[in-house]
Amino acid sequence: MIAMREMTIQDYNQMYMLWNKIEGLALSSADSKSSIEEYLLRNPGLSFVCEEDSRIIGTILAGHDGRRGFIYHLAVDPGYRKQKIGQRLVQLSLQQLSVQGIEKCHIFVIDDNSAGNAFWSKEGWEKRSGFSVYSVDTQE
Repeated sequence: MIAMREMTIQDYNQMYMLWNKIEGLALSSADSKSSIEEYLLRNPGLSFVCEEDSRIIGTILAGHDGRRGFIYHLAVDPGYRKQKIGQRLVQLSLQQLSVQGIEKCHIFVIDDNSAGNAFWSKEGWEKRSGFSVYSVDTQE
């Protein structure tokens, strides 16, 4: 049976294995176990996993800065796609963001992630333009 529940750090190993299987999902040092644990502690009740028989088949990391919500690592095992798992995970996180007073949510999708871009467009999310995202590592 497929079930959704809140993500915990005990899910990390299975989540990381899933993330590595997903084409277009970029991983970095920010995805270390300790970083994910801190993220979950700062954003309780916003991230979820989907599992079947104790095996994680979907994830969504969500959080906010007090003003805007952000989604990271929406991932569904390729063998379980087209079952609305991604949509259900997104809805759970958006509902919980709304409960916390967050009215707008963003996701960053890499340009050449065709599956990811197709998903978000199909779900009615607006692709933004007119600005650039710049990043720098602060731990140099």
